[in-house]
Amino acid sequence: MALSHDDLWPRAGSWPVFAAGDDADAVLIGVPTWRTSLSPTGAHATPAAIREALTRYSTTLMGPPVVDLAGALRVLDAGDVVEPDGEAGIAASVARVHELAESARLVIALGGDNALTYPVARGARASGLITIDAHFDLRDGVSNGSPVRRLMEDAPDGERIDPTRIVQIGIADFANSAAYAVRAAEWGIRVITLDEVRRRGIDDVVAEATSIAGSGADARIHLDVDVDAADRAAAPGCPASVPGGFAAWELRALVRSIVADRRVVSADIAEVDATADTDDMRTVRLAALCVLEMLAGLAAR
Repeated sequence: MALSHDDLWPRAGSWPVFAAGDDADAVLIGVPTWRTSLSPTGAHATPAAIREALTRYSTTLMGPPVVDLAGALRVLDAGDVVEPDGEAGIAASVARVHELAESARLVIALGGDNALTYPVARGARASGLITIDAHFDLRDGVSNGSPVRRLMEDAPDGERIDPTRIVQIGIADFANSAAYAVRAAEWGIRVITLDEVRRRGIDDVVAEATSIAGSGADARIHLDVDVDAADRAAAPGCPASVPGGFAAWELRALVRSIVADRRVVSADIAEVDATADTDDMRTVRLAALCVLEMLAGLAAR
């Protein structure tokens, strides 16, 4: 169905194309990883779906004061990395994100499964990592279940992230194993469970997470937003989402608050399978709103 047009109601999305030499506040890049997923997925279709869903929203924050992000920020779109999986795809993704990070205050990568976190964080030269995720992603091997471990162990010298600068927010009961919980503890990763977030509140958790991930001189934080941290009612298009996860508003509030920190230089949105979403595309629409929350956080700096 064609969307209505109103000159007084401008829509998000359809941002100008990024070209070499451009400067921007934020740049979008599709990194549609999917070939190493532990479960069947059509996540490679998701960047295009998120871009379409963005056009259903405006760029206006109600405040007060009312703020139009279209006037506050210059946002560009760098298209997609073609075939980002495999060694060649990872190298291409790292190089492309690095190029974009030189030109923008924030690079927003649209996945794809969680395998994209590994090349995107490397390309942004992240020194710290915050994940919003129900799962540890500390598995051995190469898959969407291993990016956090790979950033500590598999990245080249100079690009590895110290585990004591990693914070994982939203780790859920009945979605992980004791062995990986032990691994996270032994490596010094700060784990903030879903229940702890709800006990302490979002502001307190974000303050701790950005302090840990942003420690050290010239800190650069990457934010990984795994949408399966959200309740399955809000994210049925995520293969591993579970009932009882974050409400949509909680996920959005976490994203905006974290990206408001000046040390956040890159972010990704992962694990949405646009081909498995409901007819109303609620998961994709939540992912699109996370993009807008990232821009809201950037504008608030």
